[in-house]
Amino acid sequence: MAEFPKQAKVVIIGVGGIVGASIAHHLIERGWDDIVGIDKSGVPTDIGSTAHASDFCYTTSHDFMSVWTTQYSIDFFEKMGHYARIGGLEVVRAGDDTWMEEVKRKVSSGRAFGTRAQMIDAAEVKKKFPLVEEEMVAGALWDPDAGLVVPRSQTVAGKLVDQAEKTGKLAVFANTPAQSLIVEGGRIKGVVTPRGTILAEHVVVCAGIWGRLIAAMVGEDLPVMPVDHPLTFFGPYTEFEGTGKDIGWPLMRDQGNSAYMRDTGDPTTAEGGQIEWGYYETEEPRLCHPRDILEKHEARLSPSQRDLDMEQIITPLERAMELTPILGELGYNESHSFNGLLQVSAAGGPSCGESQKVRGLWYCVAIWVKDGPGYGKLIADWMTDGRTEIDHNSIDYSRFYAHQLTEDFIEGRCREAAQKIYFPAVHPREPYATGRGVKRSPFYERELELGGHFMELGGWERAHGYAANAHLLEKYGERVPVRRNEWDNRHFWRVSNAEHLHMSEDCGLINLSHFYMFDVEGPDHVALMEWLCAAKIGGDGNIGKGIYTHFLDDEGMVRADLTVFRMADRCRIVDGADAGPRDFHYVRRVAEDKGFDVTVTDVSEAYTTIGLWGPNARETLKKVVADPAGLEPGNFPFAAIKPIEIAGKPVSAFRISYVGEQGWELHLKYEDGLAVWDALRATGVTPVGVETYANSRRMEKSLRLQNADLLTQYNLLEADLARPKVKDADFRGKDKHVEYKAREHQPAMLCTLVMTDTVDASGVERYPVGTMPVVDPETGEVLVDALGRRSYTTSVAYGPTIGKNIALAYLPWCYCQPGRKLSVEYFNESFPVEVAAVGYKPLYDPENLKPRS
Repeated sequence: MAEFPKQAKVVIIGVGGIVGASIAHHLIERGWDDIVGIDKSGVPTDIGSTAHASDFCYTTSHDFMSVWTTQYSIDFFEKMGHYARIGGLEVVRAGDDTWMEEVKRKVSSGRAFGTRAQMIDAAEVKKKFPLVEEEMVAGALWDPDAGLVVPRSQTVAGKLVDQAEKTGKLAVFANTPAQSLIVEGGRIKGVVTPRGTILAEHVVVCAGIWGRLIAAMVGEDLPVMPVDHPLTFFGPYTEFEGTGKDIGWPLMRDQGNSAYMRDTGDPTTAEGGQIEWGYYETEEPRLCHPRDILEKHEARLSPSQRDLDMEQIITPLERAMELTPILGELGYNESHSFNGLLQVSAAGGPSCGESQKVRGLWYCVAIWVKDGPGYGKLIADWMTDGRTEIDHNSIDYSRFYAHQLTEDFIEGRCREAAQKIYFPAVHPREPYATGRGVKRSPFYERELELGGHFMELGGWERAHGYAANAHLLEKYGERVPVRRNEWDNRHFWRVSNAEHLHMSEDCGLINLSHFYMFDVEGPDHVALMEWLCAAKIGGDGNIGKGIYTHFLDDEGMVRADLTVFRMADRCRIVDGADAGPRDFHYVRRVAEDKGFDVTVTDVSEAYTTIGLWGPNARETLKKVVADPAGLEPGNFPFAAIKPIEIAGKPVSAFRISYVGEQGWELHLKYEDGLAVWDALRATGVTPVGVETYANSRRMEKSLRLQNADLLTQYNLLEADLARPKVKDADFRGKDKHVEYKAREHQPAMLCTLVMTDTVDASGVERYPVGTMPVVDPETGEVLVDALGRRSYTTSVAYGPTIGKNIALAYLPWCYCQPGRKLSVEYFNESFPVEVAAVGYKPLYDPENLKPRS
């Protein structure tokens, strides 16, 4: 064995798994060298999840990131000669109408993101997978690109490591656990192992189920948890004897039973001659904190394999035998069956990216085999370029709040995630039951008294509507449709749309406590923000103003959407609850990397915000301020920030609107919030839920939402948010932005669509939620722009003022004409839409008090 190195550019912890091996491969592809890989097991791993993974890959998902990483990984495996594109079924049992709707929804999501998933009938299911009882099946989703990594992902990991070692750019040391991490001045400096210490500029943690133990070495945690996955084998099954195949029939998911099965091919292959049946426990998933995982010498099988009690699975197994009787006909192979530990996430996805506390320390955990190479590419690109070709916000470790990284929170959310791996279908607005009540506004008790319908974002409880406003339905009921379809109506409160209409006629009070705020101060605070922001921040004329702006990345793509309060001695960034932590860490890192002398401080929980909007907002606010004349338009111009006083409390009033109506954001100290809320309520103003603010009214105004409509796949001009003139000062992404601005037209534009007919095949009006593909009705094909980006809805909501379903979607330039007829697909049904606006153009303009058709 080679001499153990004393230093390296990169140390990969967990190089023996499919994720670690893929990262090593892709880093070398990106030009990195002097990489050391260590693993507490053999290489490839003999104890990690990769060693016993089922290795099947389905492309179906409602999440673009998941589809992208899976498709990349499938192509990667296939190019290596290690993929059987055998296809996969997701069967629907007869009478299971709920799951039939879910697979229809999956087909539509698949169309949006570029899969070839389609619906097939029971006869076709039987033809493709003869082991099922046809009369038990209503139909299925068929994914022709699903398949199996062969002979195993463990083999692929070993091959990738071998290839990397032959380049001389990777040195690998098996049976070498990380014992501690060396950190100096907030930067990673090395890894301590039993063989010695390696000094390193970068450390990548892809230790799978042990990842949290590595993060704990620097005082961090990862919001993931290993959970038992019952995996059973039945045999002998000799259908494919003599074929040499690793698998003969397609993969089969029985998600209504939270289970799957496949054959293991020719009995002469490594694990052949059996039927594999796996199950995900929905009632009492068995979580295992990494510190409780056994060591290799203690485990009967391996540390990531635990003993299986048949009582765990007897009920679902009996149901499985009804669908596929062969399971009852073959012998149960008890010695091969086990509980395999796999990771579930408290955040609904992997945790990747740079540590919040330690520069140069990277995480990549909670990755399934089907996504391993895809994440290898993402991490390598991220470390090399500071960006990835698709928006990575949904996996970025910097997005987490401190409360989301506590043990109780992680365990509760991971338990919920484990229950939903396969079943039931998860609604796009599905709230978590655990980890609630972490953050409450100073007027939370008042909202309880009003019968608030609460959802949560960033830990904040946000009322989307109030039961106390039910009387508004007496006035507006004819304009607020009843959503007859349960899915469309789930987690939606009809009173919200009545509140929306009332605000437009009078005035509404909205709790905006969820805003994330942080201060940038110090000698270079203006210079730093000028570098980060596309809009001009510097100049004395901007002091006392709120400046709506964006961060771009080096490719000139939209990275963040926020407001900068230019104060005399600092800049205060006002951000969205879901994007705020990520942007906070980004600003700190840029300041450090470029040497700006600033201090960046999170002040989110020190301040609260109230929105007051509507045609009567000014007159309402005059009733409670110490100086009513100061609110007159001539004294208080748009985008200005001025101090006012309400109920004896100092308030920073910002004249701005995210709902189109005139009015203010009122920013004040948290402890003063209740007094100000009560003073405003004493005027008779109606509280309005955040549904109006975040969804219905902002869609009528064609306003964009970060992490939904604004993504790093698109530039500022395509989002139609670029200012007429590019500022003189240099800023990140400026060169690319100027290059894009010089184009005759952009490859795509964010357009506003309205649905012109919403009645489905059952005669029911639909009110879509989630993502829908945008289709050319003449060709039946999903729109794709010149850069290969597919068109799908990024936001959708019903607009009660205009009485239509509204959606935003990026369309290829050649389809960007107002009035253009297109269609969207929802639950595998087609609905006509029309391009109502190209770029930013409101469908409802309160200034003119009339909707546009």
